[in-house]
Order: sequence, then C-alpha cells, then structure tokens
Amino acid sequence: MSNLKEPASNLSRRIADRVRELRAEQSLSLDALAGKSGVSRSMLSLIERGECSPTAVVLEKVAAGLRVTLGSLFDSPKTAANAPSGPVARREDQSQWQDPDSGYIRRNVSPPNVPQPMQIVEVHFPPGARVAFESGARDQRVYQQIWILQGIMNITLGNQRHRLREGDCLAMQLDQPTIFHNPTRKPARYAVMLASETPYRR
Repeated sequence: MSNLKEPASNLSRRIADRVRELRAEQSLSLDALAGKSGVSRSMLSLIERGECSPTAVVLEKVAAGLRVTLGSLFDSPKTAANAPSGPVARREDQSQWQDPDSGYIRRNVSPPNVPQPMQIVEVHFPPGARVAFESGARDQRVYQQIWILQGIMNITLGNQRHRLREGDCLAMQLDQPTIFHNPTRKPARYAVMLASETPYRR
C-alpha cells in the first residue's frame, strides 16, 4: 500500500475545519455537541483547533453526534478552495487517514459532496489490531456491509461475533457497539459499503 498522502498535521487541520464546519451548519455549540457525542467539550475544542490527533473511537462519537459518517470527517471542507467536487473521485484525491491508536488505515473511495445515500471506504487493518466503537443507535438508520478482500477479521456486534475470511461479506446496522479485531499475524483488507435512509450530510 502506498504511503499516506498527507502529513498528520495537515490531516488534523482538515478534520478540525470539517468538524467546525459541520457543527456550524447545525448551529451547535461545543457544549451541545459534547452532550450529543459523549466527547468532552475540552477534547472537542482541541480537535477543532487541530491540536490533537483523535483516535477513530473518539471521531466515531463526534461523527455520531453530528449525524454524519466517520469518513465524512476526513473530507475537505466544502468552503475550501481545493475541495474536490463532481461525480468522479480520482485515486490521488481520495482522502486517507491512519488511526493513531490501532494503526488501521481507511481511505474514502466515494466522491465527496455528492448527495447519494451510499458511501464506500477501503480499510487496511494491521495484524493483531483491535478497535472498539461504542456508539449505539443513531437518529437515522445507517446500514453497513463489510466485504473481506484479504485476510481474516473478527467483528463483534453487541454479543454476536462473526469470523470473516477472504470473500465473506457481513451485513449489519450501526445501532450497537461494534468491535473490529484482526486475530492473525497478517494484515487484513476490506471494503465497507454504507447506506442510509436519507442522503448523508457530507
């Protein structure tokens, strides 16, 4: 896999601008977003100033509070001069981000700012890595399918665990705590397809 396109500082700034933009669109104060997301006001302030590198678990909570997908936090702000638009997302323009905790890498494949109710993400998951998302039910139903392209992944939904091998596909809904774990000594790679009942805020 190719190296990350952007240094961590640029990605932190992009996330900062995007979170601030989404919060402003919904007229939410920091306190209000803290209440909706379960992330402290002080942590949200650090994220919006680009002064920290939040983990995937923290960003998932922020995304749920903003009623967006996790991947949408890595898109360029709509007001940015170089924000991509149009129906095609070129490989070199697809945003890529690495979780500072687990080391897993996710790439937004779908074109940003396109009002469609689906989204595609590619994930590279390191050997032995584990990520536990705590978010539960959302305001709108969000469906997700995970297609294993390489390796093995254990995915736990609530109290049900699924062991997925290359070629397997799991259909699920983002309405309960979810754990992703690569139990092997080899990397795993999978595609995530998300869809909602209404178009995502992107």
